[in-house]
Amino acid sequence: MSLEKKCATCPGCDGARDPKFDELDKVIALHKSLEGALIMILHKAQQIFGYLPEEVQRYVAKSLNIPLTDVYGVTTFYSYFSLTPRGKYRVAICMGTACYVRGAGELVTAFEKQLNIKVGQTTPDRLFTLEVSRCIGACGLAPVLTVNDDVYGNIGADRVPSIITKYRDRHQALATGN
Repeated sequence: MSLEKKCATCPGCDGARDPKFDELDKVIALHKSLEGALIMILHKAQQIFGYLPEEVQRYVAKSLNIPLTDVYGVTTFYSYFSLTPRGKYRVAICMGTACYVRGAGELVTAFEKQLNIKVGQTTPDRLFTLEVSRCIGACGLAPVLTVNDDVYGNIGADRVPSIITKYRDRHQALATGN
């Protein structure tokens, strides 16, 4: 089965080319000849597909005429890249020393309980992914967490429900056009 098909493994795939590959082709053409092209292309590919499944990694490797192992090595080395689908909202709790001693563990527990998932998992509705991160450089605000690009400092576990509600409400508003 061609790498360009909509789905390499799902039964019933009609074999139509996913238009996301057309977008990826444009990115590859734009960056292919640049120094460090692989990381730039993978970054854009993850934005396009939401993560980097094997078929996308194979497609990038073939398009750049490099071994798949080179692509896989980059995707597994850098924590930014994900090989599994992530939620729309990526909750990352800093587990650096300052955050850890100031209660980051309690934040993790509270998010796990509220979202009913464990670290590294995504909610069934693909709205939230819960992760822990290394120091994010905001030690004076410890404990710190991020939700995508939003930074929350001096957070206690009691604020977790309101943070989740904020993003659920934002998602609902976007979905209904309000």
